Amino acid sequence: MSSKITIIGAGSVGATIAYNLSNEEIASEIVLIDINEEKVEGEVLDIAQGTCFRDPISIVAGTYEDAKDSDVVIITSGIARKPGQTRIELAQTNVNILKSITPQIVKAAPDALYIIVSNPVDVMTYVFTKISGLPENQIIGSGTILDSARLRCGLSEHFKVAQKNIHAYVFGEHGDSSFIPWTGAYISGVSVDEYYQLAKSLGKDVEELDKDKMLEYVQKSGGKIIAKKGATFYAVSRAVCKLCNILLSASDSITTVSSMMHGEYGIEDVCFSTLTLVGPNGVQGKVPMRMNKAEIELLKKSADALKAVIAQIDLN
Repeated sequence: MSSKITIIGAGSVGATIAYNLSNEEIASEIVLIDINEEKVEGEVLDIAQGTCFRDPISIVAGTYEDAKDSDVVIITSGIARKPGQTRIELAQTNVNILKSITPQIVKAAPDALYIIVSNPVDVMTYVFTKISGLPENQIIGSGTILDSARLRCGLSEHFKVAQKNIHAYVFGEHGDSSFIPWTGAYISGVSVDEYYQLAKSLGKDVEELDKDKMLEYVQKSGGKIIAKKGATFYAVSRAVCKLCNILLSASDSITTVSSMMHGEYGIEDVCFSTLTLVGPNGVQGKVPMRMNKAEIELLKKSADALKAVIAQIDLN
């Protein structure tokens, strides 16, 4: 595949994304950009020296001009979340960083599809949508694709069934106001509630699912990892690589990513995650999923929480 991917930010997340991409056949050219030139040069040298074990690939430490003709641009720049700090507390600092980056990268790669990863990702996706001047379909926030992966991991461990058989999602903010629409949670076509009864009838040693604890597991995983090792970067990097694969594929996929809402579920002018049709032309639109009234209210509550933060952000 002859594709060019540029990554802005060579911190733990950006460098790990570059490393993962170097091990896959997604891109033939990777550009890594960071304000810390020594750091980015070291990361590129370390990654490039392991590429002799794969087909040839170009990996360079570049500038914004080197992003020209990129198919995908991934923005990871920003201050990392500290132990005990919420994603929202990062907002203004990382928005200021994004405001300084945006004109330079958009000028160099106006036709690229953009994946926003920097936290708080929904706020950052909203800000980038407002200030970049790019069509909305070109802008995708990583959103709750990681949260949904964590949910599937948790359900897999609970029910002792392969993650590939689980179709369940996390909606809303990538953060504390996220929720799980259980009406859309299935294990190979069987609802999660029904699967528990099925597993018991088959003699499986499984416990009834505590849905509140599962949501807590999803929401607290990032903070728990940060407290134990200082940062999260492996799982989110794999999620972003999956997004790159989707954007560079021949057909669309449905996943939970952050993009602008335009009246879906009665929600407007905020970026967050619901089921979204995404592919080589970027965001194609939201895919409505049947939810009960309580779940729709939780979605609106998450939107309101994000709007309250956005209202306090200085976009100028």
